[in-house]
Amino acid sequence: MGLTFGFSGIVIAFVVFIVASAVRIFREYERGVVFMLGRFWKVKGPGLVLIIPVVQQVVRMDLRTVVFDVPPQDVITRDNVSVKVNAVVYFRVVDPEKAVIQVARFLEATSQLAQTTLRAILGKHELDELLSERERLNTDIQRVLDSQTDAWGIKVSNVEIKDVDINETMIRAIARQAEAERERRAKIIHAEGELQASEKLLQAAQMLAQQPQAMQLRYLQTLTSIAGDKNSTIVFPVPVDLVSSVIDRLTKGSTQT
Repeated sequence: MGLTFGFSGIVIAFVVFIVASAVRIFREYERGVVFMLGRFWKVKGPGLVLIIPVVQQVVRMDLRTVVFDVPPQDVITRDNVSVKVNAVVYFRVVDPEKAVIQVARFLEATSQLAQTTLRAILGKHELDELLSERERLNTDIQRVLDSQTDAWGIKVSNVEIKDVDINETMIRAIARQAEAERERRAKIIHAEGELQASEKLLQAAQMLAQQPQAMQLRYLQTLTSIAGDKNSTIVFPVPVDLVSSVIDRLTKGSTQT
């Protein structure tokens, strides 16, 4: 009798163990890749999933977005400038079957691929592009990574370049270049101002030449401006035509005598 109860207890315990081993609970963001006798069967979850012990095996996959920090990479730009660049990559598993079957340790594989892609893409651009066109470079890196990880069932949603470290010598060279650029723009603006002023002066001279009375008004306005400044000395502008006529008369008088 005791042996019967002992055997039935063992059977009950075995059944409980089998049932406990067969039950799997997957959260909303988890999926289970089930293999039947070593061959892929199906993807299950979320919720309660029953797995036949020994016959079936399951691999739990997390579908949430993974944020990976790419360590600083030594990059030589197209104009032969050495910089250190780090970035952050956002990706997630969209096909659990491929992420389990097609690649071993997809996290490590994506990490290594991100590092090599970062060096390859940035090495094709000059330093000025690297500093001023980060948005376009982020898009290029994301597109290349996404196309390569698609076979692994991984979607790269975003790539952001964080820091670009440049040595002190190059920073001073960039500062000198920026200063020279500002001086060039200042000279161009000054020259354009001189050109516009000369054009306006030419137009004013042409208009005054057409109306001689306007010249007299300008003389009076100049005298008014000088008198308003409370100066002790006033310069009275003499028309060139008046001076020329006086000189001509004096020259004629001396010739007749």
